[in-house]
Amino acid sequence: MTKKTAVMICGHGSRDDGAIEEFNRLAGHLSKRLPDFDVESGFLEFATPVIRTGLDKLKERGADKIVCLPGMLFAASHVKNDLPSEVNNFGAENPGIDMIFARELSIDLKLLEAARNRIEEAEKAAPTKVDRKDTLLMVVGRGTNDPDANSNVSKVSRMLWEGMGFGWTEVSYSGVATPLVDAGMSHAMLLGYKRIIVFPYFLFTGILVRRIYDWADEAAKANPDVEVLKASYLDDHRLLIDTFVERVHEALAGDNNMNCQLCKYREQIIGYEGDVGAPQVGHHHHVQGVGTDGQDAHDHGVHGHDNGHDHGHDHHHHHDDD
Repeated sequence: MTKKTAVMICGHGSRDDGAIEEFNRLAGHLSKRLPDFDVESGFLEFATPVIRTGLDKLKERGADKIVCLPGMLFAASHVKNDLPSEVNNFGAENPGIDMIFARELSIDLKLLEAARNRIEEAEKAAPTKVDRKDTLLMVVGRGTNDPDANSNVSKVSRMLWEGMGFGWTEVSYSGVATPLVDAGMSHAMLLGYKRIIVFPYFLFTGILVRRIYDWADEAAKANPDVEVLKASYLDDHRLLIDTFVERVHEALAGDNNMNCQLCKYREQIIGYEGDVGAPQVGHHHHVQGVGTDGQDAHDHGVHGHDNGHDHGHDHHHHHDDD
């Protein structure tokens, strides 16, 4: 008997309404691109519906194989622990359903092309023309406490630098990892380039992206001799949608390898030796489905991430963003 296959699109979730709207729009595009599958979407934290609600809906509609698709760029704790915990728990409660966990978007040629398009859009919209050899590209990642995920931002940056012919590139992060964007921009301004393009390597808008653009504006105001351009994040670029669709087919074909060679939970990474063997358990139950803050959401802390919550611990103990 042929299994009824479904796809569960697993988003991070945000307090920001704009980010949720963009995720839902992307989920709509994916649903149209996957007409042979029953498709649902849900969020790990803050926004509703939560992932469990979507899985229950697919079960009620008769799914006996579900591909769980992480709506995240890189594999830090959400992809390595929180989402597998959701998938494993649901699978244990429903042994008749074949649960398949797809891999994260990762570094992909299509996503690099999409990134190039966003950067080129910023260049075309600029009021002046500056050669790329006189331009510094600042690639901004979310920032996590997983060095493997953070290093992927550096690789993306290097490939864009060499592929597009910029004079230099720098990497900064919106939170958790260093340098933060404000420090990164201060350093970049010392290097003597005529133009700096700030490119958030993010899927969606939100508190973090607005913070990045605010930092860029502050740096531009303090350094009027340097032109600062703000490139768009990926959003619903067609090549991003193509990559998500490819991840679904990879998972179903069994070609679904995740990079575990540098995973701090499986190998002794310098400085993170104590994380080896940590259990795959979720850490977001207290904020599942609590709702957004609305379009004018406050920034809940410079070192936090888009969900904006803080447990009252020191700033080194925040959840990862993938």
